[in-house]
Amino acid sequence: MATSLPSADKRSAWFGEASRLIALSVPIALTNVGGIIIQTTDVVMIGWLGPNELAASALAVNVRFVLFLFSVGVIAATAPMLAQLRGQSPHSVREVRRTMRQGFWVALVVGLPASMLLWRIDLILGVLRQSPELIALARPYAQAAMIGFLPALGFALLRNFISALERPRAAMVISVIGILINAFANYALIFGAFGLPALGLLGAGIATSLTEFFLFISLLGVILVNRRFRRYRLFGRFLRADWQRFFEIWRLGLPIGFTLVLEITLFAGAGHIMGWIGTVELAAHQIALQCAAVTFMVPLGFSQAATVRVGLAAGRLDAGGVYRAGVMALGLGMLFMAGMAVIMLTFPEPIVSLFLDERQAESAEVVGFAVTFLIFAALFQVFDAGQVIGILRGLKDTQRPMIYALIAYWLVGLSSSAGLAFGLGLRGSGIWIGMIVALAVAAGLLITRFIRLHRYMAEAWR
Repeated sequence: MATSLPSADKRSAWFGEASRLIALSVPIALTNVGGIIIQTTDVVMIGWLGPNELAASALAVNVRFVLFLFSVGVIAATAPMLAQLRGQSPHSVREVRRTMRQGFWVALVVGLPASMLLWRIDLILGVLRQSPELIALARPYAQAAMIGFLPALGFALLRNFISALERPRAAMVISVIGILINAFANYALIFGAFGLPALGLLGAGIATSLTEFFLFISLLGVILVNRRFRRYRLFGRFLRADWQRFFEIWRLGLPIGFTLVLEITLFAGAGHIMGWIGTVELAAHQIALQCAAVTFMVPLGFSQAATVRVGLAAGRLDAGGVYRAGVMALGLGMLFMAGMAVIMLTFPEPIVSLFLDERQAESAEVVGFAVTFLIFAALFQVFDAGQVIGILRGLKDTQRPMIYALIAYWLVGLSSSAGLAFGLGLRGSGIWIGMIVALAVAAGLLITRFIRLHRYMAEAWR
């Protein structure tokens, strides 16, 4: 049980936490950015094939993304479990190995059915009433990309492991190399370069799987070779069950998975509502949302790092450490997003021009709406950084955030977006205001929850 720090040491403790949090967050954030660049490369190169191929790939990617997001959410439970184990016993090897072993089991259990759904994506898209032409194009792409689904989950799980050990740089370096491999494979397989056949969308799906296999195998190789990681012998007694841990991962992970799906459906629903207003508004909406998504990778890195830092402090029953890690992650994330908001408010037109050719007449109207939406995005992302789910995950608190997500994103967010857009006639601006309200409510509920839990722990661990 940790005791309170003397007042003379409190300032150094805060600076120490800040330095450790930044050191852990930066590689994680850059790895996240690498994932965004890989996705963007896919979109750009598939777009060169034509609008039908791009639309078909978007349908397949959306289905795959929801399945992957949910699956990653489930195995994300391993991060706080590993962190708390290390907080309790910093040199524990066997307990960490047992948790990782059950993490691989869960990844297989959740990943195999998801892969089968991707194999029959034509049935899913048919239920969603998509055009037969697009379904025919999307199916081979999804089936080829399906092969990389389990390796992608494995990479995410191994990232949790090295992050819990506070050594996330290997994933960052591998992700940078993965960007180059993905671009090369896409170009070669889509268009038939370097003597390979031109496979079109099928080639893009194969490139996705090849990249995900590279990411997983490379990180696994580092873990098996590096002396700091290999001592954990992650695959030792791999078939030995530990049902208590297995079900704990599901207990903590299912709410995380559902929370992520609830959040993504807010943005998907907002885009759907925007589509009812008009194509120009929808195009502008996507530009502003993409800007916010890129900048959010940094506070997302702080959030993921906070899961580890809070978990380590919770494992050693250090209420002060929990508070410092949580507040510092929240403060740094919101400070960064406030800086990005200033840039968006100061230079909205130059930012929007990166996505559009303003010399084209049809782009002028999109630019006008995009500049307006980017102003809303500036405020939007500050609240987005306030979603301190990573802090609560470090405390293994996942069920209450799921309930908060349902309230904030669906009951408040989607209803207020539709009401403001159509009821008050604010159209696209109303949708963005509704999303801002949703994120503000979510941030407020989650921060309040963290404060209450910290007070409880401070009393219980005293």
